[in-house]
Amino acid sequence: MKRKKSSLLFKLIKGAVRLFYPGIRVVGTEFLPGEPSVIVCNHAKMNGPIACELYFPGQRKIWCTEEMMHTREVPAYAFHDFWSEKPKYIRWYYRILSYVIAPAASFIFNHADTIAVYRDRRIVSTLKETASALAEGANVIIFPEHHVPHNHIVNDFQTGFVDVARLYYKMTGKEIMFVPMYLAPRLKEMVLGKPVQYRHDAPKAEERTRICEYLMDTITDIACGLPKHTVIPYPNLPKKEYPTNIAETEDFHEKTSR
Repeated sequence: MKRKKSSLLFKLIKGAVRLFYPGIRVVGTEFLPGEPSVIVCNHAKMNGPIACELYFPGQRKIWCTEEMMHTREVPAYAFHDFWSEKPKYIRWYYRILSYVIAPAASFIFNHADTIAVYRDRRIVSTLKETASALAEGANVIIFPEHHVPHNHIVNDFQTGFVDVARLYYKMTGKEIMFVPMYLAPRLKEMVLGKPVQYRHDAPKAEERTRICEYLMDTITDIACGLPKHTVIPYPNLPKKEYPTNIAETEDFHEKTSR
């Protein structure tokens, strides 16, 4: 597998981030199969990519939206995804900030072990690169939440990522395993759960639904089984509205559907 060249500047940045970003303990590594798999995790704002880049063990590739890999596209994406729900009186500051971070963001995501994720016909290249990375021995980490509420732990998953399993089967003759993982930054833990295996002979749409529902349910169960903590949600909510892992789902849905 072709690895990206890691520049001295990137190594320095990564080292600096590690100094200031709290150490994350990986729990449940016994659930990792003995061969490459797809790790599916809640996004937890930017915590997901950062924690996995710094602390997930072994050889891995991380899916990254392609907008964050192009300086000109970073501002619009970053503002919409991170700060669009900030109070109106302060949004001007975050619009400026989205431009300030653009060069650094694109540099970092182009030098990290990432796979660019496209939302158009180029998604085919994303799936091919992912299947190749798996075939060559790397785990691939994916954060498939999107802007549709599911419960107080995760948003609904986009289902298209499951299709990489079909391509991987064609390349290797093996049925890939999808491993759920819950990231709890406030507990400083990434907790893995029992994997689910792709069935190559089942209908494509059925496998998308079955696997995504299993992963969302298992991640939720993992979260709810941990000590009480604040959940870092996918929706762009004010921090005072962040739920806990024992919050009522109905209350959280009311906040996210405003």
